[in-house]
Amino acid sequence: MQTLTSKQLAHYIDHTLLKPEASAKDIEKLCAEAREQSFYAVCVNGSRVELARHFLESSEVKVACVVGFPLGSMESDVKRFETEAAIDSGAQEIDLVLNVGGLKDGDDQGVLRELRDVVEAAEGRPVKVILETCLLSRQEKIRACQLAVEAGTHFVKTSTGFSAAGATVEDVKLMRAAVGPKFGVKASGGIRDTATALAMIDAGATRLGTSSGVAIVKGLAVSTPGGY
Repeated sequence: MQTLTSKQLAHYIDHTLLKPEASAKDIEKLCAEAREQSFYAVCVNGSRVELARHFLESSEVKVACVVGFPLGSMESDVKRFETEAAIDSGAQEIDLVLNVGGLKDGDDQGVLRELRDVVEAAEGRPVKVILETCLLSRQEKIRACQLAVEAGTHFVKTSTGFSAAGATVEDVKLMRAAVGPKFGVKASGGIRDTATALAMIDAGATRLGTSSGVAIVKGLAVSTPGGY
């Protein structure tokens, strides 16, 4: 397992708050924590993008927005519009939920077309494709990864955190093998402690989605004094 400083670990983290009851004060706290810890990004719902950008003004922390969240089963045109709206509000990254039903139907061309539409709507900004791995077979995970690469997206991501299970080391390893060494892999869902976070990175994750980022980074600082 590789050795990281607390600052290096923090830069893996998308500090996440997607609960429907999240208030403006909650978003303000999320962004303050992200500033303090130097997380890579915050990840919020579309209606909170503009507010997050306001709280992160003059900060290097980016704002990621979920699209098609959490089910991914709406019309493709809706996902494209949602992406355009998020970009207009200031989103710098898009976390898009895959159409799981379409993938299971074998409609690879339909899935590919939807992914390409969102990539186009994102206008060059990173697009992460949420696979919802707990709902997929091994071969479906591999196919989903291949489609994400073919569509010109930038990351594959394990989970929404709102389904039956979250990220596993095995899935991260499989996704890394499927997309190759240079493509982004984001582990998300159920990552709540330092040991789990480091295991995901060791398995091939280049980004971590978690609402426990502060505890994860502080946990590393405790285990490796002077890590800051």
